[in-house]
Amino acid sequence: MIAKIFKGIWTGINFSRRLVLNILFLLLVIVFIAGITSDEDKITVEDGSVLRLNLNGPIVEEKTYVDPIEAAISDATSGSEAPSEILLDDIVKVINEAAKDERITVLLLDLQEMPKAHLNKLKQIANAIDRFKETGKKVIASGYYYTQAQYYIASHANEVTMHPYGSVAIEGYAMYPLYFKDALEKLEVTQHIFRVGTFKSAVEPFIRNDMSDAAKEANRVWLGALWNQYKQDVAAARPFDESNFDETMDVYLAKMQAANGDAGKYAIDHQWVDSLKTTQQVRKQLIDLVGEDEDGKTFKQVSFRDYLSLVKPPMVFDNPITEKVAIVVARGTIADGERRAGEIGGDSTAALLRKARLDDKVKAVVLRIDSGGGSMFASEVIRAEVLALKAAGKPVIASMSSVAASGGYWIASAANEIWAAPSTITGSIGVFGTFMTFEKTLSKIGVYSDGVATTEMAGFSITRPLNEKMGQVIQMSVEEAYGRFLNVVADARNMTPEQVDKIAQGRVWIASQALELGLIDKLGDKQDAIDAAAALAKLNHFEVKTIKQDLSPQQQMMQDVFGNASVKSMLGLQTQKTSVLATQANLQSVISQLSSEVENLKDYNDPQGVYARCLVCTIAQ
Repeated sequence: MIAKIFKGIWTGINFSRRLVLNILFLLLVIVFIAGITSDEDKITVEDGSVLRLNLNGPIVEEKTYVDPIEAAISDATSGSEAPSEILLDDIVKVINEAAKDERITVLLLDLQEMPKAHLNKLKQIANAIDRFKETGKKVIASGYYYTQAQYYIASHANEVTMHPYGSVAIEGYAMYPLYFKDALEKLEVTQHIFRVGTFKSAVEPFIRNDMSDAAKEANRVWLGALWNQYKQDVAAARPFDESNFDETMDVYLAKMQAANGDAGKYAIDHQWVDSLKTTQQVRKQLIDLVGEDEDGKTFKQVSFRDYLSLVKPPMVFDNPITEKVAIVVARGTIADGERRAGEIGGDSTAALLRKARLDDKVKAVVLRIDSGGGSMFASEVIRAEVLALKAAGKPVIASMSSVAASGGYWIASAANEIWAAPSTITGSIGVFGTFMTFEKTLSKIGVYSDGVATTEMAGFSITRPLNEKMGQVIQMSVEEAYGRFLNVVADARNMTPEQVDKIAQGRVWIASQALELGLIDKLGDKQDAIDAAAALAKLNHFEVKTIKQDLSPQQQMMQDVFGNASVKSMLGLQTQKTSVLATQANLQSVISQLSSEVENLKDYNDPQGVYARCLVCTIAQ
């Protein structure tokens, strides 16, 4: 009798649960349909409009997968909507489409909330802006102030305006990681570091309180090359001489004294901006150029994301007839196993390459890499799939984005050709092993580990000291792994291991230097790599297909529902995004750097504990 009672109660609970879920599902479908069919939210572009390029999120090669329900709930509970990532390809596509669109007559660079981005990503956007200008259409940059990344884009405008109380912050490049040696010693954490390579500085923050001389030497070289590229590009775009850049405090102080401390006057005097205008003055200028919108409140305009929704189809269907060049993106830290989009998993990224290999219509592959490395084992799993593609007669071009170093270079090495942007950071051919034990830390609070084992190898734990002989074994493994890395590169680049060793040792190179050293084949962007892949496959007519991880039907539906702006608004999940003061941003930067070090620990999952990772490359991204 009791069993029947409980069974009846459970049946009722189960029925209620399914009923509620089904009602919720139907409600979401109704809201979704209502959202995408609402005439009120229909986006239109008036003739003679301004395309407002308001980039307010991180610029990436591939978006990080975020659970749509969790993101929606987070936005609602936090009171602000975090800026979502923006695909570099989407920015270039929007500008290119606007250049051909007769309804668009002016491009407004509204870069106030654009975060920092690596130089090669900025250059691709700038190139698209230059093509837009070639059509005879006007480009205006407007901002309260300009960061270094924002100004690189703004410098390509026909006119650069700034608020009279604003400023231009062109500071150059620097590398100042945080170091934790004393903190770890105070906590009595025992460090076990195993590495090969004079310049392999990825582990330095854990064993030093400052940057080693070898790391400083290497960093000065590639930072200097990056800075020279920035100066050359901006000076050519404005145009003014490279001597206009301030590189000493004495020069900067003298210029500011001449301007009586007025940053706006300083910017005008030295041709950083063309005019100082308030928001109201810029609005009037644009109204005079293109006219007022339907409400008569501002100029005719369409935002970046709205225009993107018009020119980029929500779903892309493969043409089953055409031959294809496939794109596989490898972005983020390389970890063992499976990872979602926006991260690199040895198994998951290899699966994408395998999908391209098994697709009869795919004739060539571009492996687009934006990674400072990670697990050596996972890197080799991915490289093996690159070799399998080549064995199947499908050429592979490695296309390096901002960073392709350490494990990122490992997976690129097997490609038929390696292409990189002039500002790409690469190399860092070296390996290390690291872990911490906490026996001393635990002893301070009276916790100890003791017991017995059948062998000296059994019973390893972070709560116990590392056996000295086991440490010797690990160091041998790391040295052997470094030898493998040298051989992998030597075989792929037609060099001897000794020749590779001279330019390896964990040292970072900028692509223009890597080209001279034989580490890459050509300088060029993603489109250049696509063209090269098609040429190797002897394709005259082809389509480009990006290979992505498959979502389950449920994941796809939830992404469609909760990712729709109209639905979010109807559900009350759309919130007003607040601006962040510069002081807050600086504090958040420090906190972010500390938290990222902790977060990165999850990616240290190589089965053998051996890593090919570049710390400075991660920071530089």
